[in-house]
Amino acid sequence: MTSSELNDWLKKEQSEGSGWSKDDGSGETVGHESGRNIIQILDKNPDKDPDKYDEEDLQHMRKVASYCKRHLAQEEKAKQDTDSKSHKSLKNWGHDALKA
Repeated sequence: MTSSELNDWLKKEQSEGSGWSKDDGSGETVGHESGRNIIQILDKNPDKDPDKYDEEDLQHMRKVASYCKRHLAQEEKAKQDTDSKSHKSLKNWGHDALKA
């Protein structure tokens, strides 16, 4: 997903109810927070120049790739049912299963 696509998605109510809630009492899910981090990374380095990522960016990108790989392997439903929690959660993490 592009930065603007992800930003638009995260503003929708659908994006807020899928995934694990953070432990800080904010009501935000872990995936929703991850999506906001992804937007920052994409906006900071729109040309995707590998030399412009810092260690924190790389660490988060590895976490995102791992999450998406694991959940796509476990959840075939994410590709078939756009109303499923799996599909919505993956979108929070920047992966639209319909575009892959």
